[in-house]
Amino acid sequence: MEKEDKKKAIVGDDIDNEANQYVTFLISGESYGVEVLCVKEILGMTDVTPVPNTLSFMKGVINLRGEVVPVVDMRIKFGMSEKEYDAFTVIIIVEVKRRLIGMIVDAVSDVADIPIDSIQNTPHFTTKIETDFIKGIGQLAEQLIIILDVDKILTTDEFQKLEEDDIL
Repeated sequence: MEKEDKKKAIVGDDIDNEANQYVTFLISGESYGVEVLCVKEILGMTDVTPVPNTLSFMKGVINLRGEVVPVVDMRIKFGMSEKEYDAFTVIIIVEVKRRLIGMIVDAVSDVADIPIDSIQNTPHFTTKIETDFIKGIGQLAEQLIIILDVDKILTTDEFQKLEEDDIL
């Protein structure tokens, strides 16, 4: 019985404190996060080769150790105004549907442990605001962090367009 009590205590503690790790970053003053396991690399802003006649938010491609990686400006993707890139601007390389995609964000913040029980499902505000790529809203101390689902950042149509344009 003593073993069972210890086992229950350990399992109980794990459940109470269960958290996922997220790489957090800023876009237009708002905090966002993606699961740390989806992030392959974080690069300082580098030259991006433009690709003509592609999606408006697609800034172009970069060469990452011999692999061509499409780069998305997340401000444009989210319908925000463009901002000149500065010393804090980074490209977060994530794996989306087994392909690498670069996300240009204003600044990377931290790797944060966000307790699972503090993440709430996303409310569907209106049909005009695209929220399918938002997995939830997490709270860390007094800060709200919008958790993104990297597999849904690009819609099926957008993904197909990039494949047709030979960008993916």
